[in-house]
Amino acid sequence: MRAHTMFFAAAAIGGLALAVAMSGRHDPLVEEAAAQVRGTPPAAAATDVDVQLVIAVDVSYSMDPDEQALQREGYILGLTSPEFLNALQQGVHGKIAATYFEWAGATDQKIVVPWRLIDGPAAAKAFTDEIAAAPYRRAYRTSISGALHFAWPLFENSGFRGLRRVIDVSGDGVNNQGDVVTVVRDAVLERGITINGLPILLKPPSFATMDIEDLDIYYEDCVIGGPGAFVIAIRKRDQFRDATRTKLVQEIASRETAPRIIPAAADKPRISCTIGERMWQQRWGGFDFR
Repeated sequence: MRAHTMFFAAAAIGGLALAVAMSGRHDPLVEEAAAQVRGTPPAAAATDVDVQLVIAVDVSYSMDPDEQALQREGYILGLTSPEFLNALQQGVHGKIAATYFEWAGATDQKIVVPWRLIDGPAAAKAFTDEIAAAPYRRAYRTSISGALHFAWPLFENSGFRGLRRVIDVSGDGVNNQGDVVTVVRDAVLERGITINGLPILLKPPSFATMDIEDLDIYYEDCVIGGPGAFVIAIRKRDQFRDATRTKLVQEIASRETAPRIIPAAADKPRISCTIGERMWQQRWGGFDFR
């Protein structure tokens, strides 16, 4: 009798779960019951946050040690600033989730701080303490597309569910390795993720480091996109703190607006989005050395 009861209960739950799945809706109670019938534990519920923020920082050799220190200090001070913490409390949930990784070449990315919940001063300080404790490093090549490739899967299985998902990219150079940046950018935007940029223009253009004068325009036309996307350029060393803080505040306080993006196949960008690849090939006589 008990076996018959279990059979009919399982069949009923299975039928209901199938109906829910076909409707495209997810019912936590049905999913939990179905998991019990299967003998597997239900997946842990994701924590709701206002923003899931991926911070991606450039550590390529074009970033000198002083610039790296200023870049890191900007994020440490920005994330613990009164302005940021006040903006944090204004959100629907009053909390965000963030992770911080370093990038250089197409396959060179390293997570410095994994996903953490930031819901107040103590959590913000704990997050920045982890950043401060990490050793500095530098690596070859500059692949913004590689950084974006690495960033977007981080949102999946993070344990958090954000009202918005944002990738925050900072760097001092153009893409010169890996996939064409606009192709990867468009793939990220199709997933409903916003990309913001913090281009660093402290040094004059140099053939040796393959810097360009209009890096901010390159970021605007070739890198950023999505609802509320923006660029804040840093042209002087004393702007690092204010610019980084302003960007972080804007990222968590931003409201949904029309996407700001120039699709790769639409209007012609003001600057070539493959300028970095061309500069690299010209420097090395046509060889890419991937």
